[in-house]
Amino acid sequence: MKKLIAILLASVSIISQAQITGAGATFPYPIYSKWAELYNRETGVTLNYQSIGSSGGIRQIDAKTVTFGATDAPVSGDKLTTNGQIQFPAIIGGTVAIVNLDGFQPGELRITGPVLAEVFLGEIVRWNDAKISALNPGKRLPDMEITVVHRADGSGTTFNFTDYLSAVSTKWADRVGKGAAVKWPAATSVGGKGNEGVAANVNRIRGSIGYVEYAYVKKNNLIFLQLQNKHGKYVSPDDLTFAAA
Repeated sequence: MKKLIAILLASVSIISQAQITGAGATFPYPIYSKWAELYNRETGVTLNYQSIGSSGGIRQIDAKTVTFGATDAPVSGDKLTTNGQIQFPAIIGGTVAIVNLDGFQPGELRITGPVLAEVFLGEIVRWNDAKISALNPGKRLPDMEITVVHRADGSGTTFNFTDYLSAVSTKWADRVGKGAAVKWPAATSVGGKGNEGVAANVNRIRGSIGYVEYAYVKKNNLIFLQLQNKHGKYVSPDDLTFAAA
């Protein structure tokens, strides 16, 4: 389980009293939408946020076409100074590993960080692999190919997910590394645009695995994996485990 922070970039442009515009990460979109609804009800001011991915949000704020941009991956201090911008933490959430496997309930299956990395590396290619089976004694895992679903766009969620994989797996750190966009090595890799696209593809493809922000897990009733934390305990994604992280 990993704690993630979405970063808000404030522009120097003057905002209209009637409308605030923003663009960027799909990670915080669910809460921005809720805040926008409540803020409009109280003030009459409209917040129009385009959920286009962290990289897109950075491009939009650099071009000064929006009032603010949102990204999960922090922008360097030098770049902020050059562009006359500021950034600050806005949201805390969690990235969750999700699967499409018939016959299993959310949180029923367990995985460790290193094994998760081997799945996304394409080294573990079937659900009944010995390493996954050893973590789930008594569970009848299917002899089914694993399809890896990842972000197709430049993504702060991908930055945070690959940062985690790099921290728990030297194989991943050496071969792939971390970034908003990486070369996905698994032969079965399938891309999806935004958290929405990854969630939709996992819902559609039997035997698939992907990663999304927790709000998308709840919204789409997705099957999540329990992940082993640094103390060796398996935890499910929720407010308490995110806060503990």
